[in-house]
Amino acid sequence: MSVMIAALPFLWQGLLVTLEVSALVVAVSLVLGVLLGSGLTYGPRIVAWPIRIYSDVVRGTPLLVLIFFIYYALPATGLKIGNLWAALVALAAFETAHVAEVARGALQSIHPGQTEAGKAIGLTFEQRMLYVVFPQALRRFLPPWVNTVVDTVKGSALVSLVGIVDLMLSIQQVIGRTFRPMPLYILGALIYFIINYALSLTARRLEARFAYVRE
Repeated sequence: MSVMIAALPFLWQGLLVTLEVSALVVAVSLVLGVLLGSGLTYGPRIVAWPIRIYSDVVRGTPLLVLIFFIYYALPATGLKIGNLWAALVALAAFETAHVAEVARGALQSIHPGQTEAGKAIGLTFEQRMLYVVFPQALRRFLPPWVNTVVDTVKGSALVSLVGIVDLMLSIQQVIGRTFRPMPLYILGALIYFIINYALSLTARRLEARFAYVRE
C-alpha cells in the first residue's frame, strides 16, 4: 500500500497524458466516424466503397500493428512524424473505423418510412438527417459508441510502446526504481477501471436521457 501511495505523484503526469490522448482521439473519431457512417449509409457507391474498404482493413488490423506501421513506415517514405502524432493518428484511424460502423448501424436501424415522411413534408436531405434521423438514431448509437470510448482509453496504453510517457509507461518507470511490479500494476488496473467505470455510468445516464421511446 505504501508503494502505491508513494507512486501516485509520479503517475499523475502520465495519467494526464492518457486522458489527453484519449479525449483527443474520441473527439476526432466521433466527428469523422459519424461522417463516414453517413457516407456508408446514404452515399453513392463511389463514396461508400472506399469507406467500406478503409473500415474493413483498419478494423481487421491489430491496433499495435497500426501504431508501429505509422511510426516506422511513414518516416521511411520521407514523411517525418513524431511519436505522439504517430500514436494519435493510429488510434484515431482505428477508432474512426469502429465509430463509422456504429453510426452506420444506428442510421440503418431507422425505418425508411421516417425519411420518406420528412421528404413528403418538404424537408431537405440535411433537414431530414438533422431533425428526423439523427435524433432517433442517437439512442441506438450511444451504447455501442461508449464501448468504443472505453476501448480507446484501454488502447491508449499501447502508446507507451513508442516512447510516450503515459500512465502505463509511468508505472513501468516507477517499477524500474522500486522493483515492486505487482502493487503498481494493481494500482494501474484500478485507475483504468475507475476511468472506464465512470464513463459507463455517464453513458447510462445519457442513454436514459435520450431514450425517448422504450422498445
